[in-house]
Amino acid sequence: MKNDWILDVLADLKSFAQTNGLPALADQLRSTADLAAIEIASAEAKAEVRNGDEYATRPHLEQAGVGKRA
Repeated sequence: MKNDWILDVLADLKSFAQTNGLPALADQLRSTADLAAIEIASAEAKAEVRNGDEYATRPHLEQAGVGKRA
């Protein structure tokens, strides 16, 4: 993923929040990082489909938890 850097930034912020006694913020940043991973994978999957590589999207989406059944 070319936008992985944002996940690293969110992880650093979450770590800072945990270290500095901000548990609610740390939890929100975890949720935000999860959402970011899903949206990044979705955007990349759409780009791959537009480029004619529909089957290459499955590993990215599964890694982000998209499309899994409960």
